[in-house]
Amino acid sequence: METPIFRPFQAGDETAFRELNETWIRQYFAMEAKDQEVLGDPAAYILRPGGEIVMAVLGDRTVGCCALLNMGEGGFEVSKMAVSEEYRGRGLGGKMLARVVERAREIGATRLYLETNTKLPNAIHLYEAQGFAYLPAQRARQSPYARSNVYMEMFL
Repeated sequence: METPIFRPFQAGDETAFRELNETWIRQYFAMEAKDQEVLGDPAAYILRPGGEIVMAVLGDRTVGCCALLNMGEGGFEVSKMAVSEEYRGRGLGGKMLARVVERAREIGATRLYLETNTKLPNAIHLYEAQGFAYLPAQRARQSPYARSNVYMEMFL
């Protein structure tokens, strides 16, 4: 697989960001109110509050995305990470996560947090390989997602 270009979210990426995420969410779970809110207006819910979105592009196709949601006090949540189905299993997710962690360091993040689900062992493996550690549920924040049952963090 050729190497994707990782670039910041830009105007016009809204549809790809929404579709990439809706695909995996519907494949394993159900869309929740918070999904619809965030995916319906990523500028309002991610970018304007100080977060970022990294897009993975191959040629003229957007093949992946991942968001950093500003949690305040140097903390960011890794969220809405998606890889186009035809590019899964080719190392793109690991490269994208590495780029997101690198970007978090560039913007001065001191801690990364994420929520996932035991139904996504490949994602969990990526997070472990990148250095995320399990967080006991009692130390996790109250999740807006019913599907969240694994909580992880990494200090930068």
